[in-house]
Amino acid sequence: MTALSDVLIAAAVIVLVVGRQLRARRLDTERRFWLLPLVLAAVALRDPVLIDPHHRVAAAVLLAGSMLTTAGMGCAWGWTVRIWRETDGTLWTKGTTATVFAWVGAILVRAAWYGVGAALHVHQSSSVLLLSLGLLLLVRSAAVQWRSRQLDGGKLHGLAA
Repeated sequence: MTALSDVLIAAAVIVLVVGRQLRARRLDTERRFWLLPLVLAAVALRDPVLIDPHHRVAAAVLLAGSMLTTAGMGCAWGWTVRIWRETDGTLWTKGTTATVFAWVGAILVRAAWYGVGAALHVHQSSSVLLLSLGLLLLVRSAAVQWRSRQLDGGKLHGLAA
């Protein structure tokens, strides 16, 4: 895939996810929250130059560092979501103003990693963007799932927003 298509896919996913997160939504206990992140990761990992062949060690360190900070941002994002139980027993979620800031923070962190790579003259594939987005969504959903279980003392299973 080209860099433009990676960016367009990432932008479309972000618009879709952020739009959904800022509306109150019933928590779907049957949804496979890992599917979209898995698809994004599969597309990203098909890139033969995910790691710059001329700077393997630096590129691997940059990738590992960016994935670690992305996981942290996903966790932070998962904690910005409001979760509540309605009188009928269903769980609901809604993003808050902090959710918007978490997204902006994640984008700034991703840009900072690209900046570090550029300063070190390490090529970073646009597929890293898709891989980061997949990890961000996976960790965020896992955090929301965990938080949802805490509402019922750990009795709920398979929840994701």
